[in-house]
Amino acid sequence: MSENEDLSFLDHLGLGFGIDRLGPATRPTPMRVTCLTSDDDRILYHTDAAIVRRLLAEGRELPAFERAGPRERLFFDPAGLRAGIVTCGGLCPGINDVIRAIVLCLYHHYGVETVFGFRYGYEGLIPEFGHEPLDLTPARVDNIGELGGTVLGTSRGNQDVGRMVDTLVARGVSILFTIGGDGTLRGAGAIAAEVARRGLPIAVVGVPKTIDNDIAFIERSFGFVTAAAEARRAIEGAHSEAIAARNGIGLVKLMGRESGFIAAHAALADSQVNFCLVPEQPFTLEAFLPALRDRLAERRHAVIAVAEGAGQELIGRHSGHDASGNVKLSDIGLFLREAIVLYFKELGVPINLKYIDPSYIIRSLPANAYDSAYGLLLGYNAVHAAMSGRTNMVVGYWSNEYTHVPIPLAVHQRKHIDPEGWLWNNVLLATGQGALV
Repeated sequence: MSENEDLSFLDHLGLGFGIDRLGPATRPTPMRVTCLTSDDDRILYHTDAAIVRRLLAEGRELPAFERAGPRERLFFDPAGLRAGIVTCGGLCPGINDVIRAIVLCLYHHYGVETVFGFRYGYEGLIPEFGHEPLDLTPARVDNIGELGGTVLGTSRGNQDVGRMVDTLVARGVSILFTIGGDGTLRGAGAIAAEVARRGLPIAVVGVPKTIDNDIAFIERSFGFVTAAAEARRAIEGAHSEAIAARNGIGLVKLMGRESGFIAAHAALADSQVNFCLVPEQPFTLEAFLPALRDRLAERRHAVIAVAEGAGQELIGRHSGHDASGNVKLSDIGLFLREAIVLYFKELGVPINLKYIDPSYIIRSLPANAYDSAYGLLLGYNAVHAAMSGRTNMVVGYWSNEYTHVPIPLAVHQRKHIDPEGWLWNNVLLATGQGALV
């Protein structure tokens, strides 16, 4: 979603920037900090001064997020409070950093000593699976940030919402932290709705996890920077292979089901990519292959970065849906490899093509220093929000500020690269690829 987009359509969908609360916050915080966040603090959605002036002239309220941070007053009494953490969906660098941050913030800043780590995603909230939760103590999470993956395990797929809430009630859990992407947040929203229907004082707060960086109204999900940096390493390898051979071609397939942010940022990293193919920008073989031919004729080598969701309309083969409800994609990398080899064979032009698919390497790594720090602050702010009684929300990041985003707002659509926006235009400048349709 572009920040220049008119958001008036949200009114018709019944969506806004307001955050649900369990009730009034009346208890003083035990945190010893001088920098507390007021409930009135807001971060403007629009940063373009011309848009702000137009909205004001029209008498419209400026869309704005609640600012995240510790509050002076709490809803929950930390004494005897129990919290739970669940991680769902695909792996992503930094999950363990977020788990660690939540546990340490609850324990050291608020005095909460009982934190359950529900195992293998939402399955951990269904007793029949037999996944006993971990007791997450500061000692247990001490060094987990050095590990890739998630110490809690993960899974995909929906579970019975009522039964999950029953588990929270049975274990006396007052706060559930859900770490995941679009599907996880939808599940969290369903849990929050069931909790509200029953009138229970249970907060549900999400932390945005997806290396595709496709959660709406959040500038960046944790793990994305690490993933883009590792994607650059794969491209460097493809570039080395390509320039080492006459008519060398390095083809790298990167993650990005519906949004090509990893491929785009990797293409900008050092301008070694000559063709960047993303789901948001259609291309045809009739345009792409001759462009690749011309590139080889001029420079004798080429590097192609393709997001996994690009060009699916060219393949036209899908095999159902995965447990998260996502369409199972056809392999665009293998499709392009075969198409390129066949095209140049028919031309009688010898090529040397190397195909690299680093997808699962990229997502299973430990976070780099930036994402570790980012994950820690997301985790801290998730705890601050929950302790103040906020619920049905995900911690976000906008204009260099941490924010509160209502889950219904975050999941109403995916975030995509704007083909007319600054990011994609700079990719076109860096690659020089031009139109490929």
